[in-house]
Amino acid sequence: MHCPFCGHEETKVNDSRLAGEGRQIRRRRECLKCGERFTTFETAELIMPLVIKGDRGREAFDEGKLRAGMEKALEKRPVPREQIDEALSRIVHRVRSVGDREISSRAIGELVMEELRHLDEVAGTRHKRASAPTSSRDQLPLLPPDTAANDAGGGGKK
Repeated sequence: MHCPFCGHEETKVNDSRLAGEGRQIRRRRECLKCGERFTTFETAELIMPLVIKGDRGREAFDEGKLRAGMEKALEKRPVPREQIDEALSRIVHRVRSVGDREISSRAIGELVMEELRHLDEVAGTRHKRASAPTSSRDQLPLLPPDTAANDAGGGGKK
């Protein structure tokens, strides 16, 4: 690490601590030439793959879009925010751990479907209908099969 004061190449680390909720390392350094002290922060650089869209176009992975889509599917459903955040973290981790430079939007959609099914069956169905091609949406059931069977059974109180 070069000293920011004199540019000398050799510095000594006096102290290292975790920072930023354990996602960074804070290092207190001292220049071996001029004696000045300074602080550096180290963060792992994790590059997300590019997303290949249905039209073969490519765009940067956007966790905000992922969150917005999941929140739309979970709108007015009794799912705590903490569970949504945990599901998002699992999806992002799985996308990152693929190890490829690119991932299809379909593959991300399948990961989202899997997580939504665990959180709420209705939300999973909403997501499936919203992400289906327009021509095939009419062929998808409005309710999950087990819910549709319960509703079709008689229609009222006995």
